Amino acid sequence: MKLIWQVLSLVFLSASLDAEEKKNAVSALEPMPDKLVVLTFDDSVKSHFTVARPILKQYGFGATFFITEGFTFTTNKNDYMTWDEIAELNRDGFEIGNHTRDHKGVNLNTIDLLEEQLTGIDIRCLEYGIPPPISFAWPGNGIEVEALKVLRNHGIRWARRGGFPEYPRGGERGFPYEQGLDHPLLIPSAAIPRPEYTFEEFVETLKGARDGKAVVLQFHGVPEGEHPWVHVPRETFERFMAYLHEHDFQVIAVRDLARYADWRIEPKDPMAVVEARKAKLGQ
Repeated sequence: MKLIWQVLSLVFLSASLDAEEKKNAVSALEPMPDKLVVLTFDDSVKSHFTVARPILKQYGFGATFFITEGFTFTTNKNDYMTWDEIAELNRDGFEIGNHTRDHKGVNLNTIDLLEEQLTGIDIRCLEYGIPPPISFAWPGNGIEVEALKVLRNHGIRWARRGGFPEYPRGGERGFPYEQGLDHPLLIPSAAIPRPEYTFEEFVETLKGARDGKAVVLQFHGVPEGEHPWVHVPRETFERFMAYLHEHDFQVIAVRDLARYADWRIEPKDPMAVVEARKAKLGQ
């Protein structure tokens, strides 16, 4: 009970700022540099620890690992990390994010379950000495605007989605994150590497990391066990990371966006930039 109370009693700053506060907040931020990449990993896959971890440490890269106990996490330790391994990632300095306890998709029919789903991961994090997550990844990359207030009330500051709804769900494409235009709880993935995603596409995606935009990459298994449709071979992942290092990209976790963007400042219409992009694509 005490552990649950710790989670439920967390207090965060209000997302409601007056004009003067917004001005002061923006002036305190650093300009977003070119070649900024936000690295994320979904679904608690074992290769995040065995493959990604040593490579990221070698290059000094930051990253966010979005944790869920969904799928066969509790019984299949060939394909999924243990909580001890997740805790080790935290001690390494990587960010541990919330991906819901059961990888529960968020929609109008399930929104009442979201608080419980978030708290389930928070409690496990506290059991293993991991700070309650402030970053969230939408399960299955499906979004629901009505859920934004649930995330905010829970203490989530940043949330990453996929390339949907600008691009169809289940694909690899997306847009770079634009500070001030993208809602902090609807940060798009610029790419979701899958088996068909090529090195040339990777290099092209990275060109979006300029002019105040950051490229957010969404990986699953590197390699993947249970979900081959989001598989990235180890050799491919190694090549991607080597390219980032060789070309002097700054690679950070989602939480590190706070250096360049204030999570409390939200666009009045969270879907305005999405609709503008869709119009640009002729949708």
